[in-house]
Amino acid sequence: MFAAKRLGKELTKIQQSLPPGIDLVSAEDFKEWQMDIRVLDPNPIYLDKTYRLRFRFSNNYPIEAPEVTFIALSQPSRTIPLHPHIYSNGIICLDLLGSSGWSPVQNVESVCMSIQSMLTGNTKNERPPGDEEFVRRNTQRPRDIRFVYEDSTV
Repeated sequence: MFAAKRLGKELTKIQQSLPPGIDLVSAEDFKEWQMDIRVLDPNPIYLDKTYRLRFRFSNNYPIEAPEVTFIALSQPSRTIPLHPHIYSNGIICLDLLGSSGWSPVQNVESVCMSIQSMLTGNTKNERPPGDEEFVRRNTQRPRDIRFVYEDSTV
């Protein structure tokens, strides 16, 4: 009940305005939303590319972080961005999305801005170490993965 109320307020605000480079694609219910993000600076890794984020909300949102992943699409063309903290299956290693880094003051817009900023500052055109093995073996939902956040260089 609280999640729907909070998401309703967020949706109303999002439909009125969003920061540059962030667009609402779909929010047909309070279980899953899709957002497009673009990096606005001239970072050659992400120049002229748009990426699709999928937000999945539990009934405990905003107490519990949403599950946020990149998704690939053929039409319109959306790929999973290359980044040392983004796995090729779209899972994002970001403390903000984990239980220790999440705060109920965060919202869909602030998460999009954080991910946009994470991409903007990246200079490494690569996947995380062990990406293939992780993607092949992982069966957990992104929110259940216990990442170790130790790379402050990206």
